[in-house]
Parts: sequence; C-alpha cells; structure tokens
Amino acid sequence: MSDDTVITDLVGRVRKGAEGDKVSVGQIAEALGQDSLPPNLMIPAFAVASPLSGVPLFSSICGLLIALVSAQMLIGRDHVWLPGFLMRRQVSGDRLRKALDWMEKPARFLDRVSHERLTPLVRRPMRWIVQGICLCCGLVMPLLEFIPFTSSLMGVVVSLLAFGLLARDGVFVLLGFMAIGGVVTLVLTLMP
Repeated sequence: MSDDTVITDLVGRVRKGAEGDKVSVGQIAEALGQDSLPPNLMIPAFAVASPLSGVPLFSSICGLLIALVSAQMLIGRDHVWLPGFLMRRQVSGDRLRKALDWMEKPARFLDRVSHERLTPLVRRPMRWIVQGICLCCGLVMPLLEFIPFTSSLMGVVVSLLAFGLLARDGVFVLLGFMAIGGVVTLVLTLMP
C-alpha cells in the first residue's frame, strides 16, 4: 500500500472482494487481509458513515466489528479474529458497491490531505487511548441505532481516529476527538 493512497487502496481491495449478490463480512475481512488491524477497523467505521447505515442492524454489526478489532489492537494481536456468526453476516452486494462508490470521493480527499504529523498522538501511550475510544464507540453503536444518525456520527469519529492511526496523522486524531464532543452534545440534546 503506497503512503499516498491509503484509503483509496482499501476501498479498491474491498471492491475486489465485493462481487456477487451477497457479500459476507468474512469476504471483506479477507479482502483487507487478516494481518491488517487498522484497515479492518477503518472499513466498518467508514461503512457506518455511509448510506448503508440505514440498513436495519447494519450499524450494530459494524459496531461489534469495531469493538472486536479495537479490543484486539489493545491487547497487541497482530492479526484479526472475528467470530463465525459475524464472518457469515451478509449485506447486499449491490448496496455495498453503491456505498463503495460513495466512499471513493472522500477516500481520495483523505489520501490527498494526509501525511505524517503530530505523531505523538498516534504512538503509545496515546495510541492505546485512541484504540480504547474506538472500542467504546463500537460498543455504543448498537444502542445508538435507535437515535437517528448518531451511529453514523460515531462511524465518522472512528473513521477519523482509525485513519489517523493508519496514516500516522495526528491531525485526524485531533479531529476525531473534536467530533466525539459533537456527538456527545447531540445525544444529550436529543435525550429527554
């Protein structure tokens, strides 16, 4: 993966694995590679931020994926493991390809504006804090599915944080921290 096309390459890898009427989580994980934890964190987060989040239970499944991958990053695993019931979950291949089409433009933009900077935010001990926040966001997503758009906003938060880790760009980690504040404010405003 070249340093200047991190996200575009990931979207392309998922697209290659997204052929057929139905696409399983296992096919997507295989396309990303079992040894690539940050991409396996980023793609479900990016997907939740896409129009796919309107599919019932999609945000919950992605939240579980995000939580599982984040937990594995925290304990220092070097490859991803997901339980069989999640690996077998499927989404319409047509919907996934439309979401990937939607992701193309933001992916190219992110690749264009990112480079290594503010690296202390993506190294230990801050790296653990970022991974812990991603874990919490993933665990909360199934609950937020009942409040419109909030799981999509959490997807944006995790996407920013995961992209910051992947591209070693602390500016995106800072943007993720600011986005968390926005999501918390929105949820508190919407709750009675």
